[in-house]
Amino acid sequence: MVNRQIDPDKLRAALRRLGDDYVFYMLNEAIDLLPQAKLLKLAKRYLDPSELEPDGEDRGNLLSDVKAFEKASLSGEYYESFNVNSKNCTGKSTGTRAWIADCHRLLDCCTTQAKKGDSVDVRQAFEIIFRLLDHIDECLDDVIFFADEAGSWQVGVDWSKVLPSWFRVLSATAGAEEYAERITVLLEHHCNSESEKMLSVARRKGTPQQRKAVSDSVDRNAGQRPRGRKP
Repeated sequence: MVNRQIDPDKLRAALRRLGDDYVFYMLNEAIDLLPQAKLLKLAKRYLDPSELEPDGEDRGNLLSDVKAFEKASLSGEYYESFNVNSKNCTGKSTGTRAWIADCHRLLDCCTTQAKKGDSVDVRQAFEIIFRLLDHIDECLDDVIFFADEAGSWQVGVDWSKVLPSWFRVLSATAGAEEYAERITVLLEHHCNSESEKMLSVARRKGTPQQRKAVSDSVDRNAGQRPRGRKP
């Protein structure tokens, strides 16, 4: 593997072109990458470190963290609107950026834990986040604010990364019919453009019975599609 290095000056120049949203997401990810000493050095230049000290309680496990995220989301803790005009109609509020960053971080934790954690808990964590994405698509305007074209597609979930891990824990915890049904519904709602590719992955991750159920589900859906009339 090539040992790549980053030129700091080129990175700074790239950040100026990147846009505020992606700079925010990059900084959010850097928090988990920096050791405590460097994190303190960075934070104290802009914030009061005394307000950032741990409360003395250990961080919860993945499922409790995701449940806390769900509670905060549904109680409106991330919701932050602004007056929309022609200049800011594509922008995102700080609350919306924070929700997207936390959503991505927790999905990354789910994909990591899917390889080594309790399949039941990891599946539940995945599906809590999926329900929040469904909730956003209902356009209830109470979790996060979008100035234009609201929808979970704006969250930018990397489904090709997330779904194989979800298939793994779903296969370990669901019967054949449930496995096929859950996958079919999620792909239709969130990943329809890549459904054929993801169905192929789902078959590989499933048991023989689950693979058959997925294939049967695909065949049923194909048979239900209206056929064009012959000329």
